[in-house]
Amino acid sequence: MTSLKLKITVSALALCLASTAVSAEDLRFTVWTGNEAHLNMLKGIADGFEATHDGVTVTFETIPAGDYIQKLTFQLAGGNPPDLGWMFEDSMPAFVAANVVAPLTATLEGTDGYDLADFSEPAMGLWKKDDEIYGVPFSTSPFMIYYNKDMFDAAGLEDPLALAEKGEWTMAKFREVSMALTKPGERVWGFEFKDGQGYDTRIMHAVMPAIRANGGDAWANGECGFDKPEAVEAIQTLHDMVFVDKSIVPPGEQGDYFSGASAMTINQISRASKMPDAGFNWGIAPLPSGPGGESPVIGQAGLVVFSKSQHVDLAKDFIAWMTNKENVAVMAQFFPPARASVLDSDAFTQANKLIPAEQMKNVAAAIKNGKVLPSHQKAPQILAAQKPRFDALWRADADVNASIGAICDAIKPQL
Repeated sequence: MTSLKLKITVSALALCLASTAVSAEDLRFTVWTGNEAHLNMLKGIADGFEATHDGVTVTFETIPAGDYIQKLTFQLAGGNPPDLGWMFEDSMPAFVAANVVAPLTATLEGTDGYDLADFSEPAMGLWKKDDEIYGVPFSTSPFMIYYNKDMFDAAGLEDPLALAEKGEWTMAKFREVSMALTKPGERVWGFEFKDGQGYDTRIMHAVMPAIRANGGDAWANGECGFDKPEAVEAIQTLHDMVFVDKSIVPPGEQGDYFSGASAMTINQISRASKMPDAGFNWGIAPLPSGPGGESPVIGQAGLVVFSKSQHVDLAKDFIAWMTNKENVAVMAQFFPPARASVLDSDAFTQANKLIPAEQMKNVAAAIKNGKVLPSHQKAPQILAAQKPRFDALWRADADVNASIGAICDAIKPQL
């Protein structure tokens, strides 16, 4: 487990009122990144907090994304809760319903200069219930296509960014270039699902871009959407790309875009931190469009304080500090902001030195026009119920329509 010790504060006044002796307090902060650049950035933000606080240590604890919710739930149920942490958008409604995250509204409204109105209503939608704020989004990050420009150039193909600028970056073109760039003899594929986990922990990240581009969705208003014609067609296309075209890295294989084994992948700008070691020229482009038009898909993550924390008020103060305008601008290099003032500024388009400002403008446009991944109060149960049915889908001989029907049958009781 990766951890960094960061010294943070209790105010001098509070110390004086408590006693003349300084008593250290330890805040545990769970995250799902082990990336050194991300952790160093978090450390820098915490260092700034030291100017007005003294005597508190914050430990950033890394839990891998695929295990995050399960292990976090075990900690909460076992009486060993962290004080605060990151939270996935699809899991947030369940945590609010279970009363395990603390309300933040009074702290945020009472923090000088915080400007809560700078967060748009759509950005805050998943993090509120009955006008009470339970989380603050620190990352409103659209999924983008990462592409290996060297591979496109070598094949004499226009890259996704050039095609998008011409209005020709469609799902049909995406399938076409994926096939053209696949080299079975060299174990090189045209496309790899997010982090190579599209058949496991990233199932929704794998299927939703195609489904949304085709005009469908996973579920809405208590009904399963996977079995609607738009979604079925999109899933069939992905299935054909895996097993007929053989242009998407199949189950059991590891394409690894970042090492040059696939020409494209889908991810968020936080992964740009891995690109200096990639050894090839690259770029990012919008998701391909389809009959549903341009349909950016957004992954959102927020900061929460856990209700059973021994330092609830201190943890709330740290969230207010971490999500003020200045620190949101710092985090924007990896985590696109929900604050409008930062999103519309040069501070965002120039925040990530690895990504040209013109490409960052595409990220900003996707944030404004996109739709967050599906969420639900029973998201953990839904995801668990659908997982074995998706496993059955991702087989060469699968009956796609029957598999999709089984997915809907499995999740309907939870919807």
